[in-house]
Amino acid sequence: MAKPGVVESDPGVMVKKAIELKRELQRLVKSIVDDEDCSTETIDQAKETLCVLKELKLRRRSSLSLKLHNRNVSSCPDEFKCPLSKELMRDPVIVASGQTYDRPFIQKWLSAGNRTCPRTHQVLSHTVLTPNHLIREMIEQWSKNQGVELSNTVQYIDEEGLNQADREIFVRLLKKMSSTLSDQKTAAKELRMLTKKHPCFRVLFCDSADAIPQLLKPICGSDSFSSVQPDLQEDVITTLLNISIHDNNKKRVAETPMVIPLLMRALRSGTIETRSNAAAALFTLSALDSNKEIIGKSGALKPLIDLLEEGHPLAMKDVASAIFNICVMHENKARAVKEGAVRVILTKIKNEVHVDELLAILALLSSHQRAVNEMGDVGAVGSLLRIIRESSCERNKENCVAILQTICLHDRSKLKEIREEENSHKTISELAQSGTSRAKRKASGILERLNRVVNITHTA
Repeated sequence: MAKPGVVESDPGVMVKKAIELKRELQRLVKSIVDDEDCSTETIDQAKETLCVLKELKLRRRSSLSLKLHNRNVSSCPDEFKCPLSKELMRDPVIVASGQTYDRPFIQKWLSAGNRTCPRTHQVLSHTVLTPNHLIREMIEQWSKNQGVELSNTVQYIDEEGLNQADREIFVRLLKKMSSTLSDQKTAAKELRMLTKKHPCFRVLFCDSADAIPQLLKPICGSDSFSSVQPDLQEDVITTLLNISIHDNNKKRVAETPMVIPLLMRALRSGTIETRSNAAAALFTLSALDSNKEIIGKSGALKPLIDLLEEGHPLAMKDVASAIFNICVMHENKARAVKEGAVRVILTKIKNEVHVDELLAILALLSSHQRAVNEMGDVGAVGSLLRIIRESSCERNKENCVAILQTICLHDRSKLKEIREEENSHKTISELAQSGTSRAKRKASGILERLNRVVNITHTA
């Protein structure tokens, strides 16, 4: 059977899906009971199938109730409808502009970083939500007259697929993160699984300012990160990565004071998966320019470059991606160069390790003067010429010749090495004839400079 996926909303499809899930669950449980040494993967699959079956049952119940509910509320007075959802408000609240909205919808609007009133576009002086008791009482009276039960008939599901049951699970798990070590480990593992499989749980971290600190509490309270149990470290850091994938979370995560320092500690210790996922979290957070600045100023490039130098295969791609993204901001290029990025990257390239990714970083850094000087000093020219000569990757050749042109512009003495390469292999000439349009342009620029130097020498 295929992996349980998104639950359909069509009642007929939902019934068929439930039957299919029950059969699969029956097969998995039988396998677990009959096999004395069953795999943890089978157990996890059974748990996941059970979770999806429960979600399907809740949504089917909600879907049926929602149809009955909608028949009654379609004709409700406009002042009882939320301006955002266009549906009957269940928890009306007043924002600073004086407008009333249904709490879940205006909370989502504010959690996305908006600081204006959706209806009036007025900048809000604060984001405190005040219950509108008068409207609430009027809605309750109208609902009573119409036979609509606000509290029990419909289980609220918002546009992200969240329902009250999800929220209750979320709150319960976060509370466990402040409990015993056993509870912390159980909750962290479940949060990791939920934020990976169900994007709606990532959304929940947008809604509460305390959620991220609560998640991180078990590993922030310790003086030494390495003293925290490895599996707890790994689950918490991986959950943080999962949360960061959601666009509306990126700003809040990076601006939570404990997050970046904690990710830096995670880069230095723990399992290799913890370290790799810490790098991946920095990569996804750095999608925002404001976060690039925060990460760069924090000193996070140093542990990233150290992990790159260490060279563990499982971490290399995540580390390289994070360094590249962070260094898109010019100020961070200087920080990377200062922390030894050029030397480490060129050493890896010479050893033919992740050449594609590392060449892209080197090309990015080549717009910084000190980086170019270091490239010349540590013998980059020979390595770059060899890649152009031997590689079949057009993108790599393009990056190499772009870096070479920059080096030659700043240090004319390196043209001697390129002239010797031309005499032996015609490497740059061939690229000027057969490379990509950008590679041809860069190669032609080097050849023109080479010819000018030769002509000047002859004239002299």
